[in-house]
Amino acid sequence: MLKQLAKSVREFKRTSIATPILVGMEVVMECIIPFLIAELVNQIKAGCEMSTLLKYGLLLVLMALLSLTFGVAAGVTCSTASCGFARNLRRDMFYAVQGYSFENIDRFSTSSLVTRLTTDVSNVQNAYMMLIRTAVRSPMMLVFSFVMAFIMGGKMAWIFVALIPLLGLGLLCIARFAMPLFRRVFKKYDNLNASIQENVKGMRVVKSYVREGYEQKKFGDAADDVRADFTRAERILAFNGPMMQFCLYAVMIFVQSFGSYLAITTRGVELDIGQMSALLTYGMMILSSLMMLSMIFVMLTMSSESAKRIVEVLEEKPTLTEKANPVTEVADGSIDFDGVSFKYSAKAERKALANIDLHVRSGETIGIIGGTGSSKSSLIQLISRLYDATEGTVRVGGVDVRDYSLEALRNQVAVVLQKNILFSGTIKENLRWGNPDATDEEMMEACRLACADEFIQTFPDKYDTYIEQGGANVSGGQKQRLCIARALLKKPKILILDDSTSAVDTRTDAMIRAAMRQFIPETTKIIIAQRTASVEDADRILVMEGGEIVAAGPHAELMKTCDIYREIYISQNKAGDNDAE
Repeated sequence: MLKQLAKSVREFKRTSIATPILVGMEVVMECIIPFLIAELVNQIKAGCEMSTLLKYGLLLVLMALLSLTFGVAAGVTCSTASCGFARNLRRDMFYAVQGYSFENIDRFSTSSLVTRLTTDVSNVQNAYMMLIRTAVRSPMMLVFSFVMAFIMGGKMAWIFVALIPLLGLGLLCIARFAMPLFRRVFKKYDNLNASIQENVKGMRVVKSYVREGYEQKKFGDAADDVRADFTRAERILAFNGPMMQFCLYAVMIFVQSFGSYLAITTRGVELDIGQMSALLTYGMMILSSLMMLSMIFVMLTMSSESAKRIVEVLEEKPTLTEKANPVTEVADGSIDFDGVSFKYSAKAERKALANIDLHVRSGETIGIIGGTGSSKSSLIQLISRLYDATEGTVRVGGVDVRDYSLEALRNQVAVVLQKNILFSGTIKENLRWGNPDATDEEMMEACRLACADEFIQTFPDKYDTYIEQGGANVSGGQKQRLCIARALLKKPKILILDDSTSAVDTRTDAMIRAAMRQFIPETTKIIIAQRTASVEDADRILVMEGGEIVAAGPHAELMKTCDIYREIYISQNKAGDNDAE
């Protein structure tokens, strides 16, 4: 896990290495100061001259300034390294997610990925900051203080050694009970974020059904669940403070009582006032170092679960891989399914697609119709290799899709989904997702083909109109037409419309299909639709049921030979009764 996380340090290695060095110098300066103070006390006790006082005073000022300088420099390098590490970590995770296949994405919920990219990275960043600074400073301060305590206090310094097993046992008990709670609470964070995401996306539905109260209660329950677990964990961690305070005061009482007794009874032979003063100072340093170590331990306890969740994302291997020398050119828009079956998961009992044999000529228009759950969308996702077939072969342009470069294949297969996504930005910026180098004339032409130009021209800023996140300021039909235009700008060899005209009227639907027949005749067009009117003029119509193609042919033929298609047609169009006869 640490090895994987360390890969994200990269260009911040120098600042990460410089921080412990600077901290070490700061510790050395701080540990010398009590020693000089003890010497100064002894010199004063012996009746030293003013020149001696000035010498020690200047040395103490110099040590303090050096300690301050090293401390400030360590703070700068530490913040630079930790913030840079967090930036790289987020970028590496985001890049990893971009390389995922749909199968990989199915293993992580959207809310879980958001939590891992935000809360979990912040936890690991804080832990890293403590590791390269505090986790170096505290052990070094502990060691130096122990050495100086034995030099100055002799046998009395053993009291500090006796505390370590006690503190260690307490910290182990705290970790044993706190870790399971943190592991559980981060999963609940995912559920909380999922509730927020679902509520925001479905705000119109919530308000339409006046379910604000229900959603507030649901979110409140989830938030209380997270609070309860965090409270339990924090209660356990809270024992750390009193335990450290108890040890601190116990040591101070022992040193002051027993030290005073030794100083008085031996008349300063075994322990004089300067030594006792230094011993108290080093004792405070030792205990503060132990307290800082316990804080580091707590922080690492909290962040270890976050680190595991981050590494899960980074180590997830894309299930879709390219060959060493992939094919980079798609010859044409022909599509072949040979004995194809598909399951979304190896553990799934039921196949989403079974025994698919389909051959589509380049430039052909194919309609696909079928009930909900008939796996229409599953079929087309194999063409652009969003998933790989479980059995059989899918070929595009006569080449197995697994032999293509993913970029080359997907650049020639444009998919317009029913639930279209527009990104925040202008209409031009959204359209250029299809072709970053598209000219204004090319964008306008694509929009005319998609019947989008007519409503764009009614906007005050026309193609510079700003689209809100998710396309919230345009209608469903306008959104679909913009997405069709975006796909057309790719000038693909295969264009797939996955029920992507469901929100437009039948007249506009017919105009879009007519424009595509006229202007992109060489492009293979696959139209998934719920309305038979959207596929009537297709060269062939596939009727799907239960993940299989149960019938195929032109409209007139299916009306005679396929009961399922005929029933759908008649239910949607009363005039179909005459045709059926």
